[in-house]
Amino acid sequence: MSESRSSTRRGASGRRPRRDDLALPAAGPTSWVRTGLAALLVVVGIAYVVLYVVVGDPANGKDSLSWMGDITRWNYLIGFGLIFLGLVVAAHPSTPLGRGRGVVVGMLGCFLIGLLWIVTYYVLGQNADVPLLTDLAQYNLVVGIGFMAVGFVYATRWE
Repeated sequence: MSESRSSTRRGASGRRPRRDDLALPAAGPTSWVRTGLAALLVVVGIAYVVLYVVVGDPANGKDSLSWMGDITRWNYLIGFGLIFLGLVVAAHPSTPLGRGRGVVVGMLGCFLIGLLWIVTYYVLGQNADVPLLTDLAQYNLVVGIGFMAVGFVYATRWE
């Protein structure tokens, strides 16, 4: 019986390719600047949303930050935009989340957070008084789908 074609193929050098030759090239060094920037963007985005919900929202009846009260719902766009931007920056191959198993963790994590955000809103947000979910109303769908969109950014990096 003759050997299959794939087992007799030879490389340009006339020898069979070794297993090491077929391996993917090693990823470059981890960029701690990019990793730190990604983490900083996510933390600042979370802090911005929390600051607006606790202090800046004029509907709370507290002494609000006047500049935050003036732009009302745009504060959510700024805060969640920073979170999403930080997660997208973390998807770069020079960060731990952008290579190897980190890509799968980032992708599945974003998909699950988006799904849980939407399900939580539909189960609790319409009937209970949950501060952030109640304030966002139907924009909770945008937040959930935003997390899922970031998950697709990770999915494009998956090898």
